[in-house]
Formats: sequence, C-alpha cells, structure tokens
Amino acid sequence: MKFEVKKPPRIFEVGDRNKITIADCAELDLEPNEQVTFKTASGAEYDVTRKEWGYYATPSTNGRLKRFGWRTALVKNPRGQYYVFLMEPGKQAEFDAYLKEEGLSVVKWLDDDKELATL
Repeated sequence: MKFEVKKPPRIFEVGDRNKITIADCAELDLEPNEQVTFKTASGAEYDVTRKEWGYYATPSTNGRLKRFGWRTALVKNPRGQYYVFLMEPGKQAEFDAYLKEEGLSVVKWLDDDKELATL
C-alpha cells in the first residue's frame, strides 16, 4: 500500500444546482488483495478491496453493507449519468434533501432483495 497526502488538497466544485466544494486530500494505491476500511464518526464502516482485475467497490450491498446499516442506491442525475450512493445509517433526511437539491432520483435500492430480484 502506498498513501500520499495532498498538501495542499486539490479543491474543486461539483453539483448541478448547488455548488459544493470538495477537497481531494490524499491518494491511496493498493496492491491486489489489499483492503482499506473507511469509518464514520458514528462507527459505520465501508471497505474497498483491490483485486488483480480491479476493485470490489463495495461489500455485498444486500449482505454486509445492509448488516452495517448502510442503504445502497443506484442513482440517476438529470443528464442520464448513474452513480452508486451509500447512505449512512440515520441520514435519510439528509439523503432525501440532497437528492431533491440536485434533481437526482433513486433508480433502484441495491440493498433490497425484492428490488434486486427485478434486475
């Protein structure tokens, strides 16, 4: 694993309707079969694992992430671009507000077995 802090961080804006400033703070290079775990202040965890063919971008959406309390959604923006969002436990109101502010829509909840069965 190689970790490099960006000093100063690269600053840029995102958002179609409300500009949000993002600080790109670091780079992390993983070797195959290495994993990093991101933790929130509330203790929620999210893992990314490097494989020789690419990445496991998330743990199982309807298994491990769901057990940790995360909601996983396939989200679409007004330009037809798709994203995978992970909603932190207890943050539904903030999530809904963000979707509304940016004109985003949930295409499919990827942690719901019934919705996944329709794919």
